[in-house]
Amino acid sequence: MTSFMSQLSHNLGLKIEEHSYILNYLGALLVLIGLMMCLPLVPYWLYDEGGHRISALTFILPALASILLGALIQKNFSYKTPSVMGAMIITALGWILVGIIGGFPYMLGLHKSFIDAFFESVSGFTTTGITVFEGLDAMPRCILFWRSFTQWLGGLGILSFFIAVSFRGGSTAAVLFSSEGHKIDVSRPVPGIFHTLKILWTIYGIFTLASFFCFWAGGMNFFDALNHCFTCISTGGFSTHDLSFDFWARHHFRYAWFLEYSAIIFMLAGGANFLIHYKVFTGDITAIFRDYEMKWYWSFIFGALALVVIDHLIIFARQEVRSLGLLHHLFRTALFQVSSLISSTGYLTTDINAAFFPALSKQVLLVLMIIGGCVGSTSGGIKVLRAAFLSRLFSTHLRRLSLPRQASVPLVISGKVISEAEIQRVAALFWGWMVIIVAGSFVTAAFSDLSPWQSFSGMISAMGNMGPFYFSVHKMASLSWVVKFTYIMGMLAGRLEILPLAMLFAAVFRRK
Repeated sequence: MTSFMSQLSHNLGLKIEEHSYILNYLGALLVLIGLMMCLPLVPYWLYDEGGHRISALTFILPALASILLGALIQKNFSYKTPSVMGAMIITALGWILVGIIGGFPYMLGLHKSFIDAFFESVSGFTTTGITVFEGLDAMPRCILFWRSFTQWLGGLGILSFFIAVSFRGGSTAAVLFSSEGHKIDVSRPVPGIFHTLKILWTIYGIFTLASFFCFWAGGMNFFDALNHCFTCISTGGFSTHDLSFDFWARHHFRYAWFLEYSAIIFMLAGGANFLIHYKVFTGDITAIFRDYEMKWYWSFIFGALALVVIDHLIIFARQEVRSLGLLHHLFRTALFQVSSLISSTGYLTTDINAAFFPALSKQVLLVLMIIGGCVGSTSGGIKVLRAAFLSRLFSTHLRRLSLPRQASVPLVISGKVISEAEIQRVAALFWGWMVIIVAGSFVTAAFSDLSPWQSFSGMISAMGNMGPFYFSVHKMASLSWVVKFTYIMGMLAGRLEILPLAMLFAAVFRRK
């Protein structure tokens, strides 16, 4: 790691001594992940999974190695407040490192290859939810718990969790939070990053507990309710069953409908800006409908829902008008899938590749996968605010064309004039987002036998941290390591919003 830092500093034209503090942060992160990796030992012993099923060393060995290595690194490298570039490097390297460490239980316990274990781990921490694992129903519960828990940890960000539990406030928290957070100007509920993080994690915890009790009351057993409360509000989408949320309906659970509607509520909550939740919790309930981005959020949801329902009724008109029960099933299925994809959760009650969704519906769902949820949420995608931003930018440009050249027509959103720097930043990120999707789709097509449609859907799912795609999990598991590695980079780029990863690669490959 020291030699890597030397090369990195050389390419950046910096002195290694001045930036060795990066290793201190990475060491602290290793200690934290090592401690978190001990938690799956609880279900391991509770459900008596020892003996022939799986060894406790599956978690003990990587946890100890991570803690000891992290402590050793921390001891040998001093701590200081990072620069903006240093924070970007910490963020990119930290997420890659956590993804590697988090994959060891899959290699040790399930005997998966490194690339598959790394893939599943990154998919978990980035709350993407794409899986290369089949046979979830028969998988050891400690492994299932770890998969779900990685998504809960990654929901608000690994570094935000690190800041919250390490009590590193002030300028350190500000620069780390900024490098990991959404690259757009958003307000905070209270002054100070550390206080903001406490509020965010408190709201996150409240939603986690609330979803647990709803799932448990709806008929899930304790273990399923615990795992799904981790992966619902985090908009991650990992399930303990291969059938995802369709498991309970298929097995004729009496309140399967209640479980689905509960999931819809918490998925949409995860896809909304947590600042809006704070306003609601402090008495400003109308903020849910008054906020500029939330208006667009609801418009996308209900617009997509209407298109999917109408498209299905047109194609299957004779079958679907027979009873109110069938109409309710159509509405529930459409609402569930729209909510799952706009929030980037990825739960399924019906496979998005199934005939239930005609061609137009599939296209609508793909658009939702590109847009994603709100800024300041746990969801992926380019974000609703950016989509609204670019739409307003286009209409503003049209207005300028009809006015004299000397006329000033600023871009105004919610009564705020948007600066030229902000416009350039959003446009640059959107362009980078689309370039990565296209490049990843080309790689997928070149190294697989997937169709162009499937190739695009796979990379959109990875980059948008979504989960579903227009081919099977079995096919995903069989893809070349080149495609899987491309998706890993896409998942990280999407979760970190490109810049930290771009900075890392620019630093590594820059030539003087």
